[in-house]
Formats: sequence, C-alpha cells, structure tokens
Amino acid sequence: MAKSINCGDVVDNCNWSATAENEEELMKKIREHAKEHGFHEISAELMGKIKGIIKEI
Repeated sequence: MAKSINCGDVVDNCNWSATAENEEELMKKIREHAKEHGFHEISAELMGKIKGIIKEI
C-alpha cells in the first residue's frame, strides 16, 4: 500500500507533500525535503512525529 505525508502537519505554512510506494521511498523524499527547512539530520523526536502522520493510501 502506498504512503503519503503532508509537511504542513509538522511544519506550519509548508505546502509540500509526497507519496511513495513504501515507507522507505517516502523517507528518502522526506529527508531531502527536510534540508529545505535546515534539517541535515532528523532527530528521533522529529522522526516519531513524522512516522505518526504518514498515511496509507
């Protein structure tokens, strides 16, 4: 089942979203996008938030 995320659910006023065939592919997209917010590494706390808002579609 495909996975999706909306960055605005974590970062206010961000309209970025992504969809991928699986969580591994989605996480690659998320890590790349996080750099636009100044995150070169994603903390365990933030990763928990991210994984909590990933939706199956």
